[in-house]
Amino acid sequence: MSDVTIPGGKIRAFVERIENLDSEIQELNEQKKEVFAEAKGDGFDVKILKEIVKLRKQDEEERDERESMLDLYMRAMEQAAPEKVAKAA
Repeated sequence: MSDVTIPGGKIRAFVERIENLDSEIQELNEQKKEVFAEAKGDGFDVKILKEIVKLRKQDEEERDERESMLDLYMRAMEQAAPEKVAKAA
């Protein structure tokens, strides 16, 4: 073997920090599920709430561009002549 010394204590510290973060993330995800369940219990549509959260993460310019592209694609699709779907034999 080589004479390279591996700092085991430092490795252990990194691994333990990562494990602690994973545990915190799991706890936060559980809390998030509880909030969505509460919202659902109050009659709110969870899919819509998730979409709002997603949209709020985007900056306004990115969101506007996405909405413009969606509108453009929808209008193009509506204007196109419907294609006949081949029936399965």
